[in-house]
Amino acid sequence: MKHGAPGPRQGAPPEVAITDTSPPTPPAADRPLSDFHRGLLLGILIGEGSFGGDGRQPQITLRMHTRHQRLFERLLELVPGSKLYGPYDHGGRRYFQWMARGQVLRDTLLPMLDALPLEDTDEYVYERYQEMKLRYSL
Repeated sequence: MKHGAPGPRQGAPPEVAITDTSPPTPPAADRPLSDFHRGLLLGILIGEGSFGGDGRQPQITLRMHTRHQRLFERLLELVPGSKLYGPYDHGGRRYFQWMARGQVLRDTLLPMLDALPLEDTDEYVYERYQEMKLRYSL
């Protein structure tokens, strides 16, 4: 062994740079969503969500195959107070239905959606969202 720089310790693992690529831990109910989780939530709602209601109260609904169960579980963590129903079997399809309405819709999702440039991003989603807000006086 050369003098100067110390050599590796015996039994020490080789140095490897590890980059954590896992998504951040979901926030607790008292902490705001990270940018990652906000983007995940809003992207799913824009791409797959339904904006409407049952005639009495507004709701945002997301219906997807049961193979997305882990994603639905994450949504329940990200939006406390939202609900997951199912699994359902209908028309040869097996799916879950996630729903946000009432206080969680008004206090959590509407402010996030209102802050987005929905009109410039997806006209159809923007129109459905505005129709829901108008119909239910949100």
